[in-house]
Amino acid sequence: MISTLLVANRGEIACRIFRTCADLGIRTVAIHSDADESALHTRVADTAVRLPGAAPAETYLRGDLIVKAALAAGADAVHPGYGFLSENADFARAVRDAGLVWIGPPPEAIEAMASKTRAKELMGLAPLDAEDVTPADLPVLVKAASGGGGRGMRVVRDLAALPGALEDARAEAASAFGDGEVFVEPYLENGRHVEVQVLADTHGTVWTLGTRDCSLQRRHQKVIEEAPAPGLPPALTEQLYALAERATRAVSYEGAGTVEFLVADGRAHFLEMNTRLQVEHPVTEAVFGVDLVAEQIRVAEGHALPAEQIRVAEGHALPAEQPAPRGHAVEARLYAEDPARGWAPQTGTLHRFTVPDGVRLDTGCADGDTIGVHYDPMLAKVIAYAPTRAEAVRKLAGALERTALHGPVTNRDLLVRSLRHPEFTEARMDTGFYDRHLTTLTEPAPDPYAPLAAALADAHGRSRFGGWRNVPSGPQVKRYEMAGEEHEAAYHHTRTGLAADGVRVVHTAPHLVILEVDGIRRKFDIARYGDQVHVNATSLTALPRFPAPTTEHAPGSLLAPMPGTVVRLAEDLTEGTEVTAGQPLIWLEAMKMEHRITAPTDGTLTALPAAVGRQVEMGALLAVVEASQPQGVRGTARSATNNPHPKE
Repeated sequence: MISTLLVANRGEIACRIFRTCADLGIRTVAIHSDADESALHTRVADTAVRLPGAAPAETYLRGDLIVKAALAAGADAVHPGYGFLSENADFARAVRDAGLVWIGPPPEAIEAMASKTRAKELMGLAPLDAEDVTPADLPVLVKAASGGGGRGMRVVRDLAALPGALEDARAEAASAFGDGEVFVEPYLENGRHVEVQVLADTHGTVWTLGTRDCSLQRRHQKVIEEAPAPGLPPALTEQLYALAERATRAVSYEGAGTVEFLVADGRAHFLEMNTRLQVEHPVTEAVFGVDLVAEQIRVAEGHALPAEQIRVAEGHALPAEQPAPRGHAVEARLYAEDPARGWAPQTGTLHRFTVPDGVRLDTGCADGDTIGVHYDPMLAKVIAYAPTRAEAVRKLAGALERTALHGPVTNRDLLVRSLRHPEFTEARMDTGFYDRHLTTLTEPAPDPYAPLAAALADAHGRSRFGGWRNVPSGPQVKRYEMAGEEHEAAYHHTRTGLAADGVRVVHTAPHLVILEVDGIRRKFDIARYGDQVHVNATSLTALPRFPAPTTEHAPGSLLAPMPGTVVRLAEDLTEGTEVTAGQPLIWLEAMKMEHRITAPTDGTLTALPAAVGRQVEMGALLAVVEASQPQGVRGTARSATNNPHPKE
């Protein structure tokens, strides 16, 4: 029996595993980098071990240090979570060689499925030969053979762009996974991403725990997931189960895993097998009433799954004691990112994060935590369960809308709008959803009364005069930036309190304002953190009465669009190099996302402060391109993410 378990991971997944361990009476050990010294997962674990450094390569990717930490802390088992070393066969072997229990599949199974090319061969499939791709094969997808999370992937629609896409994908894959192998396969547009959760024991029994739809994605990373996948014909569902079980048995798999498919034209196309727990596992847990982490631990302890088969409503053979699916669950991933700016990751202090009761929250952060540049920008997962899909979708959208989320810009509004979009509510979504709808889904829709509410809250209890004077005077005016535009809020001090034109001020307090607009009372919850003001779900920046002078940059200056690390420069890039408009110059990595900084115009590179390995703050000068023809002052570098359709 396992008594003490170390989680070789951080953040949300570490906290989630610790929660199950507490239920099972298992002591817990966290590891942390210097950047994570005060992170939530270190605070909830029974014991924590420091890994010196901040970058993943120095800490969470150092299997040797993690094994030493487990032994030093007295752990007898290691759970890898997902990401980092979760699908690293050498790490799994090192854990076992140290006499520790590995909560995952055998190293041989990880190796067999770690390379997507070898996984396809096991399933009788073969990738395209990059040298033989013709215009008739387009579009194609260049894909890293190892890893996941959308890293090392490029969609190619023009044959001339294939060599550059191969080079970029190899470089990113080598940086992210230590393996630069890539392959090419047909890119099936507008298909659905459907996967099957599997669970296998060491006695030959395989459970297939339903389907999930994960079609809403950005940069090939999932945003909204649900179980079961809606609207699949019974025959197709049966095919998915059969293929998933075939892949699981082909590598003598043990523990929890996921087999992923792209469903297009009524057919299931095998993508890969993830030999670990998936981020979206909570929707399966909700529908089947199981704890997948607890099942992983029981399998690792040698317990057998019930093997007798019966038939259930979904039409697939399931073990007699395996729970049948009931109801529907939907999960949304909250990211600290700005979807309107190419999904740019955001940093800063998370002042307040509160989700309404009635939904499940899996998170690795809490009020007051700092969101830094080193790791994935996901803040949390919010999961709603209900008897029907429509009820679950409505419940999740409502919970997200009422969530208090004060701090960096997030994708919360995008999630709410996505869940209420007709294509999603009618289950007509596919992987091209955001390519088609991102512009409309990110159109600003700020509350026009938010500036007034903020101004009244700020003015509460303050009188313009030492005593009341019966002399007419002009209104008080406060200025705010909201959705990128400046807004003014005007109000008056009266004998009875505060007033404003066009509305009735019912109540004012520092944290609550009630206004009556056209006979309807509206409540505004106010929170202020320095110049940042949150009015319900609207974020404002209080502007000074007299704006401070701004820094002027030379024409052609390329400024960092976000904080991050310079990971690559264009080959032979030095001062004096001639560049062309749109030419990639600098690659900036922030929170597991790669951004390509391109030349704004034809010209000459006259300055290059950027250097590989340098960490930069938002707005830092990266380079200066002197245009062949006069150009205006540039404020922020032009960048493109590894999104196949980047927003320039």
